[in-house]
Amino acid sequence: MHLMKAIIIGAFVFCTLQVKAQNVQKWKIEDVVNYFSKKTDTIYVVNFWGTFCRPCVQEMPYLQSITDKYKNQKVKLLLVSLDLPGYYPDKIAAFAAKNNITADIVWLDETDADHFCPQIDKKWQGDMPATILVNAKTGYKAFFAEEFTPEKFEAELQKAITGSVTN
Repeated sequence: MHLMKAIIIGAFVFCTLQVKAQNVQKWKIEDVVNYFSKKTDTIYVVNFWGTFCRPCVQEMPYLQSITDKYKNQKVKLLLVSLDLPGYYPDKIAAFAAKNNITADIVWLDETDADHFCPQIDKKWQGDMPATILVNAKTGYKAFFAEEFTPEKFEAELQKAITGSVTN
């Protein structure tokens, strides 16, 4: 009987870990740009962050919860990790699991900020957190190199959804 209990508990723990595990893909900057440049009716929120960046970590829960709130309006959140290569993929996936991050995460396989930053926004110097909101259908595109408050993020997301004038 104890063996059967142990097998059932073990199977449950294994399944729980499998559900929480993040599959962190390796992308180039062109993959990121192609992701949010599709001419669809989806609103893309692409956040650049790092596990070592305290403001990034602080805003993640509400970026995720607010985008989830608008998922019926086709809002998608992509978290782009700027962590060092040694963090990919295990430490980034472990961070996501520990912090209940369910949004899609990719790791940016780039080392030259002078190459990748201008492809997101010409003013971006690589500071984090940084977020771009894109509604390709309406032409809306806004970039923010700052930590959002929940209120400001939701207000900016609503502008992206309606296609209001960019910043």
